[in-house]
Amino acid sequence: MNIQANNLYAELQSMASQVSGTTIRPNAEISPFQASDRVANPSSANFGDLLSQALNNVNDIQQNAGALKNALETGDRSVTLAETMIASQKAGIAFEATVQVRNKLVEAYKSIMSMPV
Repeated sequence: MNIQANNLYAELQSMASQVSGTTIRPNAEISPFQASDRVANPSSANFGDLLSQALNNVNDIQQNAGALKNALETGDRSVTLAETMIASQKAGIAFEATVQVRNKLVEAYKSIMSMPV
């Protein structure tokens, strides 16, 4: 199997631009403060709302992966195996991250509840 580096880079760049709406440039300067500029005041956000939003996002990712799997299984030619596998892996990683966050929350809850008053 011969994979051309330029074709692979172009495909990764198009996928990344679909996700973020920006173009990836090699050797571009990356500022660690770019991501934090999107949220005006993160301390004013309600934790419950943020957690609910994150769970809904994971659910959407899993539903998208399921829909792509069903489309691939039924023979839809507009869906590729690579696209389906990437969506499936994204869903798996998102679920694992959610489980890890849940475990940390339970651990924090247990440590707070075991504190003497």
